[in-house]
Amino acid sequence: MRIGELCGLHLADLHLRENAACGQCPAAHLHICHRPGNPNRAAAKAKHPWRTEQETVTGGLIRRVSPAMIHAYFEYVSTEYPRQPGHQMLLVQLHGERAGQPWAPDAARRMLARAGRRAGLGVVRPHAFRHSFASAVLDAAGGNLLIARDAGGWASAATVDEVYGHADLRDPAFDAALRAVWGETP
Repeated sequence: MRIGELCGLHLADLHLRENAACGQCPAAHLHICHRPGNPNRAAAKAKHPWRTEQETVTGGLIRRVSPAMIHAYFEYVSTEYPRQPGHQMLLVQLHGERAGQPWAPDAARRMLARAGRRAGLGVVRPHAFRHSFASAVLDAAGGNLLIARDAGGWASAATVDEVYGHADLRDPAFDAALRAVWGETP
């Protein structure tokens, strides 16, 4: 997810059980909804239509969630999430003068940058995770751009291909393809 999408999630956006009330996805999923009025100013980039009916969110950009994400959510909510935060945002500031307030995208960026420097990795940016995810999905899907597009929420497969669809120069299949084109035998 983009950092604005992540920090803009509300608790109601998460449908972490199969066959959720929204009826839009049989597996555990979440709804990314563009809300320009979030108290932390986080907003999804894409503006897919969404609504709330009987306290159930429908529409938005729907993304499936992994079992590890569900486990992390329940651990976070049961051990760290404030009892009555006064808002419905998912991620909150845990320490400092803004403890309990919605976590802002800038705070997430600064936290990742500090952690990256401490680990000797240099500045780590949230978008690096999106790039890693896209590359992993492309590899797992055998280069299928449509699967990668849908898994990452891109508007077009061409975007995935242009930005993330690059060959691994060390891949034996890449080497074999070039050799075949060049008329060489491996």
